[in-house]
Amino acid sequence: MAGNTIKLLVVEDDYALNDTVRETISDLGEVTQVHDGDEGWYEIESGVYDAVVLDVMLPGQDGFTILKKAKDLYPTLPILMLTAKGELSDKMQGFNLGADEYITKPFYKEELLARLKTLLRHAGVLGQDGALEVGNVQVFIDQHRVLVNNEEISLQGREFGLLVYLMQHVGQIVTKDQIFDRLWGFDSDTSLTVVEVYMSNLRKNLRNADAQVNIKTLRNVGYTLNAATEA
Repeated sequence: MAGNTIKLLVVEDDYALNDTVRETISDLGEVTQVHDGDEGWYEIESGVYDAVVLDVMLPGQDGFTILKKAKDLYPTLPILMLTAKGELSDKMQGFNLGADEYITKPFYKEELLARLKTLLRHAGVLGQDGALEVGNVQVFIDQHRVLVNNEEISLQGREFGLLVYLMQHVGQIVTKDQIFDRLWGFDSDTSLTVVEVYMSNLRKNLRNADAQVNIKTLRNVGYTLNAATEA
């Protein structure tokens, strides 16, 4: 679970279609599937997902209600609406509430995948060709490689995931709770202090490699990563 660096949520009450979406996008990262609006909102509220594929017609809260609440809470979270409601008025309602993309059923799998990839790139979650770059640090997510000044350095497991998460949110504050939920999971028995241990190790490895990035601790708030010249 912790090895995946991109987390995707599919909220769709049709079980077969939900599985189809998961199979279509699973190469991009770890996919969580839920089948009703209330559970979908619970997952979105956690703040650990990089993008959401969201149906409109759902048991419990409907997709438009969830969309509005999600965009109020996380304005930059990419949300792709997937629905049978193809009327222009429905699409306009979705876009007016903040939807980033709108695909009607039935859909082409290739189109869904391509549009989701574009959303992830625009959000800075997926770099061009799977690469993220800040300062002189490059991360190739698919290949699990980190280069500093074009020299490869070794980062293991969650340390790699931690760097990716920070680089995906460059200049933004990420809280210790968000990091923990992202890399260890809600139900982990591990103590929250493990985040500090991994953060310390990551800083040491980046410093030893002369990485031109700064990871700043904001006491009782979280961490931010910036290129050294911007810090």
